[in-house]
Amino acid sequence: MADGTTFEDLKTQANAINEAFGQQFKRFEHFVGDPLDVNFLPDLISKLERENYSLKDAETDLRQLSELRVRFIGKKSEWVATKKKIGKIADGEQRSWAGQHLLVIEVSITDRLEYARLNLEIIIDNLRTQREALDVTLPGRRPRRGHLHPITIVRERIEDIFVSLGYAIEDGREIETDFYNFDALNIPENHPARASQDTFYTTDGFALRSQTSTVQIHAMQRRGAPLRMIAPGRVFRRDTPDPTHNPMFFQVEGLCVDRGISMAHLKGTVAEFLRRMFGAQTVTRFRPSYFPFTEPSAEFDFSCFKCGGAGCRICKNSGWIELGGSGMVHPNVLRAVGINPEEFSGFAFGLGIDRMVALMYGLDDIRLLFENDMRFLEQFD
Repeated sequence: MADGTTFEDLKTQANAINEAFGQQFKRFEHFVGDPLDVNFLPDLISKLERENYSLKDAETDLRQLSELRVRFIGKKSEWVATKKKIGKIADGEQRSWAGQHLLVIEVSITDRLEYARLNLEIIIDNLRTQREALDVTLPGRRPRRGHLHPITIVRERIEDIFVSLGYAIEDGREIETDFYNFDALNIPENHPARASQDTFYTTDGFALRSQTSTVQIHAMQRRGAPLRMIAPGRVFRRDTPDPTHNPMFFQVEGLCVDRGISMAHLKGTVAEFLRRMFGAQTVTRFRPSYFPFTEPSAEFDFSCFKCGGAGCRICKNSGWIELGGSGMVHPNVLRAVGINPEEFSGFAFGLGIDRMVALMYGLDDIRLLFENDMRFLEQFD
């Protein structure tokens, strides 16, 4: 017994460690119960709920319990150092007593730590389940109901009117070649009309369409004559944004090509459309104008739907509202798509949907239609 270690020395050290552990473990003692008592854990959980014991509290306790285990029986603990001294007791019988005594204490410490850990983990699982539980008795969240954009509302109304008149709805690409955007519409290179319809170009020579007349060219090439159609859609021009202009806006153009079509058919069609759109009392007038793709050409106005022609803010006290352009399809346009202008004639018209929306809803700035401001859009539900 070179260092004089005795059973009594180890017993005193082990008891001191056990006592210190007991003092530290007191705050976890209520997590340890009789493993055979089936009511212990449910009763404990109920008690903790009454005390507002939270998930955060339980996770903190579990972490501190783990730290307590490391401090008292971890690899670098005083307990492990004490156990190593058993082999230094010279007397075999005392060495056996020391081993048994330390084993009893270690089993006691380990069991208490383990029972507390297992019960804490069950409590944590229970608290997490409660936190994530869905209360099926609560009223559900009703899905937010959307509605159509004002431009879509007006566009569909226009489409319905023309479908009832026997017109087809055509759609087309928004990126076009120079031929469809200008040449086929009797706007050759260096023509002055290109300046007012200047658009956005790609590096490959394509351009965003400046009008939906491009759809009319495709339709006549594909379907030939006779033909009745309208083409609603987005168009693009290099306009500076202001209350009445936008680089991107919506337009609808109509086309009728058949044998014997005259200006009278154009006037009758536009007048009927406006009567169905704004009421049977609506009066239409045509004013001479110029468009490179129609000859003769005219702009059309209609009597103010607000004041009936008496004069108001909407019609600028004129009694009339300007709406769009129209005319007889130019023979060069028919030739460009392979239709014989000696056999067929036709009329075309176009108007801005954005402008019509602004008129119908009393908007003083069309940019509101494209800003996606929910405060504005919710008014059209």
